[in-house]
Amino acid sequence: MAQICKLELQTEIKSSPDRLFDIYKNKTYLMPKISPDQFRSIEVLEGDGKSVGSVRLWTYVMGSQVTAKDKIDAVDDENKSITFNIIGGEITKYFKSFKATLEAGTSVLNTNLIKWSLEYEKANEDVPTPNSHLDFLVNGSRVVDAYLLKS
Repeated sequence: MAQICKLELQTEIKSSPDRLFDIYKNKTYLMPKISPDQFRSIEVLEGDGKSVGSVRLWTYVMGSQVTAKDKIDAVDDENKSITFNIIGGEITKYFKSFKATLEAGTSVLNTNLIKWSLEYEKANEDVPTPNSHLDFLVNGSRVVDAYLLKS
């Protein structure tokens, strides 16, 4: 029987949640400039690259250079949330389904935060839990945060 699993990781950011969300929603083309060690390219294959239904091809480095084709499943401007469904690339060799959601916001203590959530189904029981993918996404957001503080 299929089992959908979920991982979440939240971290503090120093920049504005609005500005960080704007990079991930509207300006992903800046990612290779912001973090060339992590992100090699982001190519829009369908749509405008920022609205629901858009399909993009990410080339990034996670140990070695890999690709992921994602489709934007949901965008919530009010809650600064965007969900990406991975539909191609290396990840799909190990997972039957793999969704990543970014949320940017402010805590009750007025701390700026980002939260990444992964929802996935492993292709088989030998596939490790994707903690390294979650760490990669959070670290990428920290690099974007540092970039925004400089600009």
